[in-house]
Amino acid sequence: MAFPHLFYAIITVFPIFSILAHGSELKTYIVHVKRPEGRIHTQSDDTKSYHKSFLPVRMTNSSSEHERLLYSYQNVISGFSARLTAEEVDSIKEKDGFISVLPERMYHPLTTHSPNFLGLYQEMGFWKQSNFGKGVVIGVLDTGIFPSHPSFSGEGMPPPPAKWKGKCEFKATECNNKLIGARSFNLAANASTIEAEPPIDDDGHGTHTASTAAGGFVQNASVLGNAYGTAVGMAPLAHLAIYKVCFGPDCPESDVLGGLDAAIEDGVDVLSLSLGNESTPFYKDNIAIGSFAAVGKGIFVSCAGGNSGPSEQTILNEAPWILTVGASTIDRSIRATAKLGDGQEFDGESVFQPKDFPPQLLPLVYAGSNGKQDSAFCANGFLGGVDVKGKVVLCDRGGGIAILDKGREVKNAGGAAMILANQQPDGFSTIAEDHVLPATHVSYTAGLNIKAYINSTTSPMATILFKGTVIGDPLSPIVASFSSRGPSLATPGILKPDITGPGVSILAAWPFPLDGNTNSKLKFNIESGTSISCPHLSGIAALLKSAHPSWSPAAIKSAIMTTADLENVKGTAIVDQTLTPANVFAIGAGHINPSKANDPGLIYDIAIDDYIPYLCGLGYTDEQVGIIAHKSVHCMTKILEGQLDYPTFSVSLGPSQTFTRTVTNVGEPGSSYTVKIVPPPGVSITVKPDNLYFANVNQKASYSVTFSRTSNVANTFSQGYLQWVSTKHAVMSVISVKFV
Repeated sequence: MAFPHLFYAIITVFPIFSILAHGSELKTYIVHVKRPEGRIHTQSDDTKSYHKSFLPVRMTNSSSEHERLLYSYQNVISGFSARLTAEEVDSIKEKDGFISVLPERMYHPLTTHSPNFLGLYQEMGFWKQSNFGKGVVIGVLDTGIFPSHPSFSGEGMPPPPAKWKGKCEFKATECNNKLIGARSFNLAANASTIEAEPPIDDDGHGTHTASTAAGGFVQNASVLGNAYGTAVGMAPLAHLAIYKVCFGPDCPESDVLGGLDAAIEDGVDVLSLSLGNESTPFYKDNIAIGSFAAVGKGIFVSCAGGNSGPSEQTILNEAPWILTVGASTIDRSIRATAKLGDGQEFDGESVFQPKDFPPQLLPLVYAGSNGKQDSAFCANGFLGGVDVKGKVVLCDRGGGIAILDKGREVKNAGGAAMILANQQPDGFSTIAEDHVLPATHVSYTAGLNIKAYINSTTSPMATILFKGTVIGDPLSPIVASFSSRGPSLATPGILKPDITGPGVSILAAWPFPLDGNTNSKLKFNIESGTSISCPHLSGIAALLKSAHPSWSPAAIKSAIMTTADLENVKGTAIVDQTLTPANVFAIGAGHINPSKANDPGLIYDIAIDDYIPYLCGLGYTDEQVGIIAHKSVHCMTKILEGQLDYPTFSVSLGPSQTFTRTVTNVGEPGSSYTVKIVPPPGVSITVKPDNLYFANVNQKASYSVTFSRTSNVANTFSQGYLQWVSTKHAVMSVISVKFV
């Protein structure tokens, strides 16, 4: 799939509409209403009747009512979605119980080796201790699923848990003990026809994410002969429930809410959402609102952080009750080396590794040699003025043009091969793609050197050497350039992203053969994006849920964050696309370490009602907080964002500031911890007490942290960490300080 398609969090709002016979425009709106006082709706029909009362009389009496009222939500929000005219919206605003109405937003959909890279092995360690996620149900909201793929075989799977209430909209034979539910929510996507659409995946994205989270063991997996091995998801014995809410590149907000609503009702344990939209206040963010309801019922929610990096303040899905996931590399690459006529070689990546590409040098040309930027980007129709026939063509990455489309343009213009060079923001961050011609994707530095070579000779020459799968990059994990960065716009006092995980060139199940062999049953593809790292964390959360069924979503999240790695395979600081140490706005708490998360020692737990004073402290009105909390709220108590019992610290610091945290012992009784501090430059930190003792398991203890500014520093931000250390555990809390 072309890389720009991975930017699933592009800021776009396209309300679905049609034109009524009398000329008024219909749009889909999400309407929030108060829960009726003195009445408890236990049946969906009761809720629907109440929601109908907000619609104009002529709508409720009309035969088109079914087409206009799309969803009457039971769990995720107190409200409904409907296709309305502007005049009808105005009339709804006059009804008693009305709270707010907004046009729906459009969300966008944002492996053989990654389990071993994360320390998961079939016969030992955390995988075995967690029963491979047995008994846990992961709900995936995406583009659907290809049910007959062997990754979703029910062989060896236990039956669904007794609590499961979901259903399968495929033929009965296509669901099994692995794929226990599959439903489609397309009332908004197909608002003009209201036709049922099966949850079959005609895109590939949903199949890939589902198998990454919980695909079973499939031997002899590969992509075009590369990355050969046994494909398996993070939680291979967990059950999958699929909710198709994305159709093509679009995931209508009301359909997403419909899927969330059903998933909560069905009885999932973990929700995985690899989709998003622009940052917005939480009372306007229906993924945040729906996720709040899910977390309140004990469901863990993992979301992609977005693919708009490396620019700062691009992070999405920022609510503190959501695990927000960034993307990083594993230690595997599928190498394709650009070799120049002067002997220089530059390693790059490509999934397509043709065995018949001649090793001899070919003429080399830069697509931008005519001085046109569109030509440099190998844009459609812009290579006409450049002689590329039979040559290796150097194209620049970017310009809003999909990587595979650049290759198609080169191929259509007669080029023999393509070298794709990063622009400066992407640095050394490259991706393996299934190109349509011999190609390699190289770094920005490599691109500069190749351009310098072209300018140094009248007869530049090059070829590409295809070297296959290479394992053992000592700098991995490296934060991907595309992974969205903090600080958060919606809640700057909460450090986001929370965590990074494998999200670059990951192999997983795919509905279609890449080589045209339609008879092949082993169909896999390699994909990249935070939408790929998200299901890694969803699957790991399922493992933790299986190993620790009594842990709350916040406890699981804390375990993941406080045990994360800040060092790479080499034992040095994790780097970003510049190959310099990544900051906390790129990696959050660090890179996921599943085995350590299984035994964190201490956790930071947050009850669902603990978020209410935090939301009040954001300056939201009682009504706005009530939209999120699904109940009437009076903001009598407000706390600063930093006072939330969060596993990391994000501090806006004047002279000084003090926060309090409470930890719970989930390790051994009789445990003693001493604080270790690495203060951010320009800051002193005092922790009281500096020792914690826990006589019992599940015992709680509180401590205070005072941050004081010690000197003026050149940077606006500074970072460090504090760590509670026992003889067995090290409980890390990363610190970000903004000087104000």
